Amino acid sequence: MDTSSEMIHALLPLYMVDALGASMLVVGFIEGIAEAIALIVKVFSGYASDVFRRRKALVVLGYGLGALSKLAFPLASSLGLVVAGRFVDRVGKGIRGAPRDALVADLAPPDVRGAAFGLRQALDSVGAIAGPLFAVLLIAAFAGHFRTVFWIAVLPAALCVALLVFGVEEPASRKAANTKRVSWKDARRLDARFYAVTAIAAMFTLARFSEAFLVLRAQDVGMGITGAPWVMVAMSLVFAAISYPAGRLADRGHAKALLFAGLAALVASDLVLAFAAGAPGAITGAALWGLHMALTQGLLAALVAATAPDELRGTAFGVFNLASGVALLVASALAGFLWEAIGPGATFFAGAAFTVLATVALALHVRHVPTLTPHA
Repeated sequence: MDTSSEMIHALLPLYMVDALGASMLVVGFIEGIAEAIALIVKVFSGYASDVFRRRKALVVLGYGLGALSKLAFPLASSLGLVVAGRFVDRVGKGIRGAPRDALVADLAPPDVRGAAFGLRQALDSVGAIAGPLFAVLLIAAFAGHFRTVFWIAVLPAALCVALLVFGVEEPASRKAANTKRVSWKDARRLDARFYAVTAIAAMFTLARFSEAFLVLRAQDVGMGITGAPWVMVAMSLVFAAISYPAGRLADRGHAKALLFAGLAALVASDLVLAFAAGAPGAITGAALWGLHMALTQGLLAALVAATAPDELRGTAFGVFNLASGVALLVASALAGFLWEAIGPGATFFAGAAFTVLATVALALHVRHVPTLTPHA
């Protein structure tokens, strides 16, 4: 699914701006709202997966909607249908996200949970590498014809759903569970350690806006329609290469050091992108962005799994993603506004400033960062 999605997302900001005439502010709002929708929907899907003790059905529904939404992009003749497709895709992502992460946690032994989530992030990134690569090759082969590339992107999405339906099994022990039904009141059992992780994630997300701005920055410095998707390839290569080793380090007790290192990488990324004058700067900045993601995203998911009771794991991932979704909406809207009002440099300088504030906040509250141990 990532291959399909990233084939489209590597080109979609360019398509909205160049072919459909959208402004940077509109792109920021669309991307922010779309990603926020995905993260907010995870609250309800995660809770539902705990209530019904069935995760796979929700994951299939979410991936199915994601695949169906891909048809909107080659059929679109106006910004409205593109926005509708983007939102349906994100709803699908929201439905599948928390149950999928909870399913990973159900299957992973507690002592290698950091590695398990690191591996999931790494494999996600394999698709995120393949997608932009295909986009670069296909947009060149079809002489800049966006719609043809979007049609081809439908195929891996359909294969994903088929593989999920026929190749993934829910743990037998969970199917046979006969535990007390979960209700909204049980969310009060999520303790201070969980909310500390959620607050940290929200701070990180507020400092990191939509990756659509990486593609737009690449075009802005002269990489063009066929060159701009390379920044997503660079970001995803680093993300894929570092995620699993970072997860192993987290399992060995280095969670706090990884969080600080991730923030340092994000500051460096924002500054490089702010000063970028050509392809080397844009690609280096994107690679540093990928390093930040690799050091923090799998770790934060593993910390959620470690601090939530087993029977509330889906709900916990939902609440966690709700906080991140609100922060991403604010960050992306602000990024688009600054780009329009002042210029692209201002967007990335603001990102660096928010990251510094997040680093200070983390330093002041670092004692609240839990360790990767299973919930007692």
